[in-house]
Amino acid sequence: MTTNDKGLRAFCLALLGCVLAACGQPGGSAGPAASAPGAAFTANLKPLPGHEADAPKLTRKATVRMQTTGGDVVIDVFPEAAPNAAKRFLELVTSGFYDDTPVSRVVPGFVAQFGVNWREPHKAWKDKTFDDDPTYFALERGTLAFAKGPPNSNSTQVFINFAQNNRLADPRYNFTVFGEVVSGMDVVDKFVRVGDPSYGLDQDRLWQDGGAYLDSLAEKPTMIQHAAVVGAAR
Repeated sequence: MTTNDKGLRAFCLALLGCVLAACGQPGGSAGPAASAPGAAFTANLKPLPGHEADAPKLTRKATVRMQTTGGDVVIDVFPEAAPNAAKRFLELVTSGFYDDTPVSRVVPGFVAQFGVNWREPHKAWKDKTFDDDPTYFALERGTLAFAKGPPNSNSTQVFINFAQNNRLADPRYNFTVFGEVVSGMDVVDKFVRVGDPSYGLDQDRLWQDGGAYLDSLAEKPTMIQHAAVVGAAR
């Protein structure tokens, strides 16, 4: 697991180079995003140490299934954990943004990252950002947060934690958990590692002409074939 300062700085610099996305396209919708308040369900999110008293109660969730070339990954998304991030992720899923896109960065013991779509009209999300949410929940193995650089630069790229990365919740970085993998973490563990060992595939080349770039690779990344909101807790 990458926990030293050098690794953390490298992570943040890599994310700074790929700040992308948007707070919501006109007419965007999160779809069937959440259950009615008070519905019973299980959430494995843990409050960050020191936030046991102020972490919001989770009473709503949406479920997303990502079909990948390595197998299916099922994700629960919690709007109360991080409202801005949850809304954006569900908007991107329902818009088809993640369909036919690569898992562009895999750092074993640290994170797997995805969320570049160079095609029209999806590329329009690249330059739209949304504000940070407060960070209340631990970055445990299997949790998801948006990749970003400076404050309030969240966009389209998301990472899944391979291990506990609570140092990323430090106010200097403020990476905020909005969901968790509830099925298929074994699939995530087998995501193909491509490109630079720390930074993965070249972000600029992906955004410019990802199709040609992927075709040029001798070793292909794991691809997200389709992502969809598949239901809400009742």
